[in-house]
Amino acid sequence: METKACIDSLTVKNSHVLPPDTNSHGTLFGGKLMAYIDDVAAISATRHCRKPVVTASIDSIDFLAPVFEGDTICLVSYVTWTHKTSMEVFVKAITENLLTGERKVCTTAFVSMVAVDENNRPTPVPPVKPESDEEKLLHSGAPARHEQRKERSKESKQLAKEFGTDFPWK
Repeated sequence: METKACIDSLTVKNSHVLPPDTNSHGTLFGGKLMAYIDDVAAISATRHCRKPVVTASIDSIDFLAPVFEGDTICLVSYVTWTHKTSMEVFVKAITENLLTGERKVCTTAFVSMVAVDENNRPTPVPPVKPESDEEKLLHSGAPARHEQRKERSKESKQLAKEFGTDFPWK
């Protein structure tokens, strides 16, 4: 498979934060931001491999700055690293007050996406080549993040097995 540059998967999404997008504090619902993150990550991953993709995991999301009603939210994403069938996608979300021009990074996240074939089975993805200093930095830390995700997944599977499908009050 032909190696692709990180920039080839670049995705940018801008949205105006309107009243239905906000909570009782006048800030963007965290779940809405998480949906935006998943959306742009899926677009970047699909651009990279040109195959359908599914979300395997989203690393922790820390809300660093509030996104207020009337602000815009800009999400930027691209594939930073690939394994056999999976891709790590970096997402940065920036809020902007349109009246003052003040901008802040409100969150960053790493999303793991897996390419699937027509039978929804994992399928190989092309390698990615970082070019900029930022891309190289993210790429160099990706194998360690991949190992952390594998460990976290094992723990999640163990908890699912231990707790099962019964409700706790039965």
